[in-house]
Amino acid sequence: MCGIVALFSRRDPISTAVISRATQSLHHRGPDGQRHWMAPDGRVALGHARLRIIDLITGDQPIANEDGRTRIIVNGEFYGYEPIQRELERSGHRLRTRSDSEIALHLYEDLGAQCLHRLRGEFAFVLWDEVNRTMFAARDRFGIKPLFYAFHDETLYFASEVKALFAAGVPARWDADSVSHSVEYGGHQVRTLFEGVFQVPPGHYLIATGKHTQLVQYWDFDYPRAGDNGAHRSDADYAAEFREALEEAVRLRLRADVPVGCYLSGGLDSCAVLGLAAKHHPDPIRAFTLTFDRADYDEEKEAREMAAKAGAEFVPIPIRQDDLADHFADAILQSETFCINAHGVAKYLLSRAVRDAGYKVVITGEGSDEILGGYAHFRRDMLLYSRDGQDPVTVAALLEELERLNPVSRGLLLPHGEARPLENVKRLLGFVPSWIETFSARSSKMQELIAADFREKFGERDGYHALLSGLDVRGQLAGRDPVHQSLYLWSKTLLPTYILTMLGDRMEMAHSIEGRVPFLDHQVVEVIRSQPVTQKIRGMTEKYVLREAVRDVITDTVYRRQKHPFLSPPATLNPNEKLSALVQDTLRGPTLRTIPFFDQQKVIGLLDSLDTMDEGSRVANDQILMTW
Repeated sequence: MCGIVALFSRRDPISTAVISRATQSLHHRGPDGQRHWMAPDGRVALGHARLRIIDLITGDQPIANEDGRTRIIVNGEFYGYEPIQRELERSGHRLRTRSDSEIALHLYEDLGAQCLHRLRGEFAFVLWDEVNRTMFAARDRFGIKPLFYAFHDETLYFASEVKALFAAGVPARWDADSVSHSVEYGGHQVRTLFEGVFQVPPGHYLIATGKHTQLVQYWDFDYPRAGDNGAHRSDADYAAEFREALEEAVRLRLRADVPVGCYLSGGLDSCAVLGLAAKHHPDPIRAFTLTFDRADYDEEKEAREMAAKAGAEFVPIPIRQDDLADHFADAILQSETFCINAHGVAKYLLSRAVRDAGYKVVITGEGSDEILGGYAHFRRDMLLYSRDGQDPVTVAALLEELERLNPVSRGLLLPHGEARPLENVKRLLGFVPSWIETFSARSSKMQELIAADFREKFGERDGYHALLSGLDVRGQLAGRDPVHQSLYLWSKTLLPTYILTMLGDRMEMAHSIEGRVPFLDHQVVEVIRSQPVTQKIRGMTEKYVLREAVRDVITDTVYRRQKHPFLSPPATLNPNEKLSALVQDTLRGPTLRTIPFFDQQKVIGLLDSLDTMDEGSRVANDQILMTW
């Protein structure tokens, strides 16, 4: 993984100092060297901050093709690249490096934008095609790697992080409309919190010439229509199919010219990854686990047991509330977005510990919940909206059990309080996904704390109208099982804008750590999307097919354990600790008054009322306070 910057001016030459400054701002993503290239006419510039993972000797970027008229900068990894290298050489290409990144350059020469269908992995890249005076930028199918862009003063800017755009001269201003969207449903797949700054959406590419700019989608989930899952097969067949795809994805992600470790929790996802990785790694894998001092949030026991089964070296990383407070601002600086729990800060500290242990690469379990229905709200959808053959009394009992068994999910993954009106969502989809109901209920609480002028301007807007208007509802949602619709919508919003940011790339790359996510290998996703929804959720069992597929490489404890969301202990449950003091001091002090969206007196009123709340209400309100 690396950091990339690109500028394309339609008018004036680009300053060398600008591209150098922007590239240097991404030093944490690429501490092994910063290089840039300027076009002879000065109107195109490419910058690259390198983290050496593959081809440690010759893989510096930007990389040029044979005649020097096409150049590329890449952030990420392409898996299974060696056969493509040989194919390219047989067809006459002369490769300058042995890195995986170079294959995209020559595939583009041969196939144009269709090269993306040959690429497998986590990536964002920008390519300059001098012959056609075209800048071509692309992002992986799920948004694992970030890619931001902006237009300013007749120049198109790209960068791995927003801070690099600001360093290059893009003005730093709030986008109040996007702030409103983020408060309501967690963020837009194109817009950001910053005015004039956008994201290339997952599964899209952007083409820019001197006169024209166009975003094009090249991949989507394409869930089957309800009842159209092909010929019925046995559970064992589905499990074997999924196991084969996932094991290959894990094996491919062990390929590196530096040591590879694993992030390990006590959950099914990371345990499955470690169990499969251990089969294909010649030495014991080092497994890094966050531990907390509150039992409901600590998974050390389960993780340690799993590490022993896999023959891994177990490395616990203890995190206290003081640690979270001391590094909260550092983590937010890297994330460039809101956070609803200090779990992102914990991941920031985990990545620092991994770097200090001498590692650059880890395999993680992110993405499993999004493709296998792991969160509690997906199980609620299954119970509420996929009722064929289900006894209503049994359904009611299971819903009550779901609430009882998931106290830490209250207000985060399961509704808490009254939702805002969602008639338009129901009218368009035929139902309201539980995660939208949950976020809407939280938004109602947030609306009470928003400044009157901000609420007057944006309070009546329907954020979900903006969300759904930007998606192919008829082509990707209509006629699909409700659970698949919920999975799709979550994967277009919270997955790229929050989970892969706050719990993925940004917290990892803050300390030059490359995170690899086998569950979001597109071939794995294309296998599971075609399987019936009952392979994802069966009764109260989430990720059913995964449990069966990896039963031999995980512990019985993990096999039987229900999903436990990765969260750090809320500040509101630890009122005498330093993180709680940080929340109180920040929200009561002058800092909040510099942010134009909140009514500080109402926020203080919420702080004053915490002592009167039960634990569930304090947990639910902690997310609001963390956001503010």
